[in-house]
Amino acid sequence: MISPKGSYLSPKLLALLNTFEETLAGRIKKLKPEGREDVLRLSWMRFAMETLCGIHTDIKTLITALELPVSDWDEKWIDVYLDNSVKLLDICIAFSSEISQLKQGHLFLQCVLHNLGGASSKQFVRARSSLDGWRQHIASKNPRLDNCFCVMDGLVQTLDLPKIKNSSKGKVLMRAMYGVKVVTLLVCSIFVATFLGSAKKLIDLKVPETYLWAEAFADLQTFVNTESRSICSSGRVTVLKELEAVDSGVKKLYPIVQDGADPVEAEVLQDLTSDLGKSSEKLSQGLDLLAKEVDRFFQIVLTGRDALLCNLRIGGNISDQVRANKSVEGPIVSCSLLAYVLMSLSWWMFHFSPVKNFREFCEICFYSITRFLYVEGGVKTMTGPTI
Repeated sequence: MISPKGSYLSPKLLALLNTFEETLAGRIKKLKPEGREDVLRLSWMRFAMETLCGIHTDIKTLITALELPVSDWDEKWIDVYLDNSVKLLDICIAFSSEISQLKQGHLFLQCVLHNLGGASSKQFVRARSSLDGWRQHIASKNPRLDNCFCVMDGLVQTLDLPKIKNSSKGKVLMRAMYGVKVVTLLVCSIFVATFLGSAKKLIDLKVPETYLWAEAFADLQTFVNTESRSICSSGRVTVLKELEAVDSGVKKLYPIVQDGADPVEAEVLQDLTSDLGKSSEKLSQGLDLLAKEVDRFFQIVLTGRDALLCNLRIGGNISDQVRANKSVEGPIVSCSLLAYVLMSLSWWMFHFSPVKNFREFCEICFYSITRFLYVEGGVKTMTGPTI
């Protein structure tokens, strides 16, 4: 049982804090990959996002157990929470955009596989064109990811716990939130490094030993960051394992498609085509599963923020200044209703539009409009579709 340094906590509060930190330590230990080959793999990334969803749900449970109404929150706590949640939503939007872009590459591969099903020279030309298109598509950079660096730098700057006076519950809450932010930053840092293929901006955080999860976190961070830096410095075009497998298949297939397959190479072509089909399907399925977890995390952060804003509006002890900063009046509510309609439309178009580029546009519209609706507007949650 560890109590925050320089503070006294009742047995009940101490038990709540230690339960939270022990649970967090357990989640972090499970997050450590079993082997080096599991690092920067979609299956691990999906589990990492699942873990973040669990951790952010745990903090909600702790807040409820603390019986700490928002009316008793310090304005600094509120500002930090709201600011951090906005940053996390922006990061989710960037991740969703990158996943959508990678999923679009599957179309090029499907065209390749379709055209290699025949033996005409025209189909070979089309297959080669699709391979070129895939290469260019994968090599293109997503500007939304670059913004993640600034966003994460801002989160790092808010890691220091605000000074809490005369509130034991507040000290427990801030200590728990520190753990949530640290693990979230590590995972997001690894995601950005994976998508960009660069470890230059990997974050290394030092956690005081007074936290029950500090040792598990240090072990995870050292293992994953060390392997990530090794992979990123290898000179590979892509560091994501499933994407690398597809790229390897494309490289093997390209010379045969470019020169035209003679009867001797026909069997080789068939084997390479089959291998490419399997690796591309594995990549596509992995991206779909990861996209679902990113969306779930987005929704958890969004609903947590919305719950706080709702409590701010009904709380009786929050200063007028905070109310003015976090609430909205009639004109913005009208705009938010329009945004909700557009959000629903973009969701429908995303799921039913056959045009992939337009579907990506609709997906980004959905996330961006949702961000406006609940973050900028701060209006009460309305039940609506989720991706």
